[in-house]
Amino acid sequence: MPFEKIISETTPEGVLILTMNDPDTLNALGEPLMPELESEVDRFAADGDLRVLVITGSGRAFSSGANVRGFQRRINDAETAAEAAPESRATSWEELDPDYTSREGLGARNGPAIVPKLHNLHKPSFAAVNGHAYGLGCGIALSCDIRVAGESARFNEAFIRNGLVPADGSAWQLPKLIGMANALWMQYSGDPVDGNEAYRLGLANKVVPDDELMETTLEMATKLARGPVYAMGIVKQLIHQAYQQDLAEHLPLASRGQDLTRTTFDHKEGVAAFLEKRKPRFRGY
Repeated sequence: MPFEKIISETTPEGVLILTMNDPDTLNALGEPLMPELESEVDRFAADGDLRVLVITGSGRAFSSGANVRGFQRRINDAETAAEAAPESRATSWEELDPDYTSREGLGARNGPAIVPKLHNLHKPSFAAVNGHAYGLGCGIALSCDIRVAGESARFNEAFIRNGLVPADGSAWQLPKLIGMANALWMQYSGDPVDGNEAYRLGLANKVVPDDELMETTLEMATKLARGPVYAMGIVKQLIHQAYQQDLAEHLPLASRGQDLTRTTFDHKEGVAAFLEKRKPRFRGY
């Protein structure tokens, strides 16, 4: 399928490489780039032959985030709509229990769809961050499981520069990666964090010279693609849920996860390979 603003490639090992390809805008996340990216992430999630995802950007940026040139139009449209709209009143449910309505997110906007699509993938995902990762561009990198940064990478929670707060989940994600104080500074200041500092903080798993970024990322992605990807998906959910659980709640879920993986071909293959002193040939199920 041809694309206008992304490049989609698949390696023989089942690594899907998605390159955001609009260098004139530093890969700004407008149309058609964002719908194309979301469509390919959906295809990756559904296709059992695709085992690991890598997202990167062309040119000198990973992504500059939302297209700021459209912000003024959005402000004008919102002001016009507010003037024309009739006076709003609470719904019956809001009158009955506003806390319930808020808690359930009824009628609420849920931010960019790409964030939960990446966060909830059952297979590993990588962001190979070259140059600027600003605003929502940074949010996409945070939503991937693993971040490999080139030395020229610049992670920037740039929303505050436009008087905005992050709506891409990064206020939830960042503290888990780098701690509250560092997350607050990034989101208060809007200052960029380079590749080496990102690695020091724990924002990036690895930092490498720019000309080694894709080689390193693909080496890591291929290693995982050759592994038991189904079990990796179980690990991901266990770790995600562990943030909301104590140990007594976590252990039964972990036990169920191990029971599920005991029934897989990959478990049988791993045991057989160990006994036969050979490399396992995992299939991801």
